[in-house]
Amino acid sequence: MTVSVDDFKRALQLWASGVTVVTTQSEKFGVQGMTVTAFSSVSIDPPQILVCINEAADTGEGINTSQCFAVNILNAGQQDVSNQFAGGSSQEQRFENTSWKAGRTGVPILNDSLVSLECKVIEKVRAGSHWIIIGEVEDCVCRTGTPLLYYRGTYRKLVD
Repeated sequence: MTVSVDDFKRALQLWASGVTVVTTQSEKFGVQGMTVTAFSSVSIDPPQILVCINEAADTGEGINTSQCFAVNILNAGQQDVSNQFAGGSSQEQRFENTSWKAGRTGVPILNDSLVSLECKVIEKVRAGSHWIIIGEVEDCVCRTGTPLLYYRGTYRKLVD
């Protein structure tokens, strides 16, 4: 017998995570992005990361088309960016008030994020309702600051 959906959600709310915005750009779909908390490193050599994206997310279609994406790790002052990219607005609206530039592969790199990792897709694995997308990091930009965290359904910040 598996755990209920409600119990599973309650359990995962007790896991504090960083907040990222995953972005991509393709000729077919233009610039796209979405808030993602399911992100992890995979390998140091070669440098690889993974993100988990719901199969229904349009940003996933863009990544599938372009085979490139960026993971932008948000800083503590970017709660509004997280909310903007979490849905409820068009892709165009998500990028309107967010400072960004095109990376080496053309994907949007958020200028104010704590870290931006530009990746090429090397593998895509289906798991339940999501795709696990593994990317090899082609470029990395690190900035100063502290990360935005998500815990128990709300945003949190590190305290010194």
